[in-house]
Amino acid sequence: MRTLSGLVVVLIFLTACTATVNTDNSEPTPEGGKIVIYQVFTRLFGNKDTTWKPWGTIEENGVGKFNDFTDTALAAIRQLGITHIWYTGVPHHAVIRDYSGIGISHDDPDVVKGRAGSPYAVKDYYNVNPDLATDPAKRLEEFKSLIERTHKNGMKVIIDIVPNHVARQYISLNKPDSAEDFGAKDDRNVEYHRDNSFYYIQGESFKVPASKDSYKPLGGAAHPLSDGKFEEIPAKWTGNGSRLSQPDVDDWYETIKVNYGIKPDGVKDFDTLPATYASLPVEDHNAFWANKKVPATWKKFREIALFWLDLGLDGFRFDMAEMVPVEFWSYMNAAIKMRNKDATLIAEIYNPSEYRNYIKQGKMDYLYDKVEMYDTLRNIIQGKGSTDNLVALQRRMADIEHHMLHFLENHDEQRIASTGFAGDPDKAKPAMVVSTLISSSPTLLYFGQELGEEGKEDAGYGNPTRTSIFDYIGVPTHQRWMNGGKFDGGLLTQKEKELQKFYSSLLNFTKSNNVLMGDYEEIHRFNRQQNKSYSDKQFSFVRWTADKQLIVFSNFSDTNRFTGELLLPDSIIKKWKLANSSYDLKDELTGRTATLKIRNGLGYITIDSEPLESMVFSIE
Repeated sequence: MRTLSGLVVVLIFLTACTATVNTDNSEPTPEGGKIVIYQVFTRLFGNKDTTWKPWGTIEENGVGKFNDFTDTALAAIRQLGITHIWYTGVPHHAVIRDYSGIGISHDDPDVVKGRAGSPYAVKDYYNVNPDLATDPAKRLEEFKSLIERTHKNGMKVIIDIVPNHVARQYISLNKPDSAEDFGAKDDRNVEYHRDNSFYYIQGESFKVPASKDSYKPLGGAAHPLSDGKFEEIPAKWTGNGSRLSQPDVDDWYETIKVNYGIKPDGVKDFDTLPATYASLPVEDHNAFWANKKVPATWKKFREIALFWLDLGLDGFRFDMAEMVPVEFWSYMNAAIKMRNKDATLIAEIYNPSEYRNYIKQGKMDYLYDKVEMYDTLRNIIQGKGSTDNLVALQRRMADIEHHMLHFLENHDEQRIASTGFAGDPDKAKPAMVVSTLISSSPTLLYFGQELGEEGKEDAGYGNPTRTSIFDYIGVPTHQRWMNGGKFDGGLLTQKEKELQKFYSSLLNFTKSNNVLMGDYEEIHRFNRQQNKSYSDKQFSFVRWTADKQLIVFSNFSDTNRFTGELLLPDSIIKKWKLANSSYDLKDELTGRTATLKIRNGLGYITIDSEPLESMVFSIE
């Protein structure tokens, strides 16, 4: 991901022709193209401190604030080609810091990961992380102001909801009078009751996981509550489903599993949704549940979602959505869409056999495309897989391609530039172009990805290669782009500037061109069969609408040039109604020129590319 020689060939034809547009696609962005989501770890974004001490306190290592997202910062984010910002780590989660002065109870290091805490161990769904506010007592007001600034700068706002689990010390100080805390009215004398929030391990008290590999809370630093004990009687099931009163240190021991009316033997204790509802709109789903008796936790999360919508949010990313029954999502998402029909709903899901259920029955807009697209591209980047695999992959996803969120980084995955992934951000450039242009689905960019961030700091909990989500730390490349609050990239290296230019050009192209909401056909197999210079280190496909055509060619080889012709099959030439002639082409990214020649109904484009090179051509 550096230098312009790492781009991929994208050829754009602006001739007038006919094509069938995919009618399953939702409305494009106001610019005419795709949704582009910028995931930012909110706590890290504005942090200027460069101490980077393992397990460092907020005073030692610093922390970013809501107010660091100034109009200047937000304008710079939008200039990257962003339409939505996913502010990660906003809901108030367990954190090792003293906020007792504003009524917040202390959290126990024995059941908190890291010093700053996991954003997925939510402690209070009706407020925000006090670390993120300049005045913690007014933290919700500061977040409301951030929502307004983001909207003013032309972008929408997404935050997380974590339905499967909550922090072991969940207690809301700010809930509406009509809302009940999770567990407040539970019958703790039974393992399961449909309206209990949690599952209880009868006759056993919770025990802190046994340490291993020299792990100690807070890295061994002294803390009055760090004593290897945490009172929970009776013990509850752990977030990842462990039914042990002493979960393993590798379990999600900082969280407790939420009960959605699934009995311990797996039987559903609620009405199931008829299969016919897969083809029905949210209005019908909402009506179906209107008179049904549903588990109490369903109502709790519905009210949480509506609370945030009323504050001005534009959507949610649902953590580990597949660990919650699809019927709940029908209930929840129908309620959300009835309140805001344009809300963006994204589900973290890893089971391809359940994709269509969660889209059709669960009414999700988008699902993580990790197991299919991400894993396939990662293997190709690492030299472990063939681009041939992309053909079958996209064929498998054809009916739901629009609903699959594409990414090459997020907070869970290794940084591309890390030693655990590619070791060089340039190696992902062709994959980024394919991931971004191959479908009408949204693209996710994780902050710092566009700069080649390595994630190599030892922050405390966990290992490097992923930017820490558990501790206070700075993000070096991002800090150079921030440039003390100017957000102008003034401290970036030349290679980082070139990489950012690549991402910005690509993403702005995707959000402003409705051709990417149109049809798709791969031309990879045709070139593999007919083109001796073309191998499984290249990949190519076409996209089109009635008035615009796009040809994408990617050279994934990081060592070999590609010298030869890219072939367009006669079927494409006919669909696009191109004549036997020559066309002057202009590279939209670099201004270079080339020629498209059509002879006997076949198209030929001469390409001489460096390893990982990119070109973007349009017809003159």
